[in-house]
Amino acid sequence: MKLRTIGCVELNSVAQGMHVADEMIKAAEVKLVMARPICPGRYIVIITGDVGAVKSSVETGCYIGGDMVVDWFVIPSVHPDVVPALTGTTVAPRIDALGVIETCTTASCILAADAAAKSGSVYLLEIRTASGLAGKSFVTMTGDVASVNSSVEAGVKGVGEAGPVHSHVVIPSPSEELKNQLL
Repeated sequence: MKLRTIGCVELNSVAQGMHVADEMIKAAEVKLVMARPICPGRYIVIITGDVGAVKSSVETGCYIGGDMVVDWFVIPSVHPDVVPALTGTTVAPRIDALGVIETCTTASCILAADAAAKSGSVYLLEIRTASGLAGKSFVTMTGDVASVNSSVEAGVKGVGEAGPVHSHVVIPSPSEELKNQLL
């Protein structure tokens, strides 16, 4: 599935999240990419469609979700590596330098991943959603050291006001044992 525009609403209620997902799909001509619980008791809804439909759907989701909305976004031209990294279907040729950005919400992590991928010659390895992470999320990426450095910096800035970024690091030459755990 080739996606151009994606939108997301992250909520701190599973029940309200399911309601929001249903209303977002009914609000505009969009397709559901992901709707599932994430830890701790949060729920994420990601949809795709044309820009206007996605914006309308996300607005509806934020309105219906009200105080339960933790974070949200619309990315009009998402980088093609974002969804495979989110769904665990990324294939990287090898791991050179390793970059990691850890955020406090899944939505802000996806924003960071998109900005990082757009800014440099890196491969997104994984976007790990909040499951088992006390609500935090992280993205890992690889490439040459200079590209990973610039991409991590751009990813941190790309979060903008959605943040905050909890932590970030670039490991210039990760050990073979760590690389094996990442692939």
